[in-house]
Amino acid sequence: MKKQVDLSKLTELQKKVTLEAYTEPPFKNEYYNEERPGLYVDILDGTPLFSSNDKFDSGCGWPSFAKPLESDVIKEKPDYSHFMIRVEVKSKESDAHLGHVFDDGPKNLGGLRYCINSASLRFIPKEDLEKEGYGAYLKLFR
Repeated sequence: MKKQVDLSKLTELQKKVTLEAYTEPPFKNEYYNEERPGLYVDILDGTPLFSSNDKFDSGCGWPSFAKPLESDVIKEKPDYSHFMIRVEVKSKESDAHLGHVFDDGPKNLGGLRYCINSASLRFIPKEDLEKEGYGAYLKLFR
């Protein structure tokens, strides 16, 4: 269920991350250690981005996923900031900065690590998917 969020309802951190490509502190963010089954959606427009089924503990301090729900919900672009060469991950529809993708993920999960800022996401637990308008995704958790 896509919806546009009222930017005035975002925290300063959520605004900085999604609109200015800021990176939140590791280990001091909402979802890095979230273990419940559920869906991670774009904080700006509600686009479903990641599933807890693809989440793993990378030890980096941010939520890490092996892959997005669908390849066409994100876009990637080169990022040369901070004297590094990285690949930025953005939400395709809202253009929100999500984080970065690296090729050091678990080989058995495809080898990628989508390192995503919690501030760019909203987590919807499995038991709330129906009432939040994401009932079609319940099949992922059966």
